[in-house]
Amino acid sequence: MIDLQDVTLTYPDGEETLTAVDRVSLRIAPGTIAAITGPSGSGKSSLLAVASTLIAPDSGTVLVNDVDATRLSRKETAALRREEIGIVFQQPNLLPSLTAIEQLEMMNRLGGPRAARKDVLARAHELLEEVGLAGKAHKRPGELSGGERQRVNIARAFMNGPSVLVVDEPTSALDQARGEAIIELVVSLTREHRVATMLVTHDLSHLPAMDSVHTMLDGVLTTQRAATEQLSLVD
Repeated sequence: MIDLQDVTLTYPDGEETLTAVDRVSLRIAPGTIAAITGPSGSGKSSLLAVASTLIAPDSGTVLVNDVDATRLSRKETAALRREEIGIVFQQPNLLPSLTAIEQLEMMNRLGGPRAARKDVLARAHELLEEVGLAGKAHKRPGELSGGERQRVNIARAFMNGPSVLVVDEPTSALDQARGEAIIELVVSLTREHRVATMLVTHDLSHLPAMDSVHTMLDGVLTTQRAATEQLSLVD
């Protein structure tokens, strides 16, 4: 679960201050997806950065499974992010020299206690199978299509068993068919793994698959459709 409460984030803008996130409150329950839409420059990326604990807000609280990230030290916040938050960036940003399965293995080496390699490999193989890449485990990014690279990106985000998933425009570089497949995959994994997913998208065709829909404009978040209208999807 992720719960943003009255979150505000500002940036200096010359002699003035720009409010990127303006007293935003948003709660996303496990197994549900909240879509965030809005024009460029509306504050969506800033909201994602706050939700994923990459940036601390000026005020408000960011609760990840009832832990307030705004009260943690930088080291504690990094540990919380590593253990509880999966991030799917707009571009996969895969390391060109590593195979698909090595991309996932790497997540277990980014600080914190390391699991036994056999357990890490088993987890990685399981996730690659879930995203439809069981036969591509030993392929490098240059040998994969754009859609396949994004699937590796998604699998990597699930590697440490997060409770929260933050997804930034996952279909922006894909054609319509591959984009729809990626959204279906995110929905399926959200349900199966019971993660709370925040997804930014410009493609309005994806919104019917979301549990709630919110619009960002000048830092203000407005709810267009609340999650309670689709609770039957996650029962």
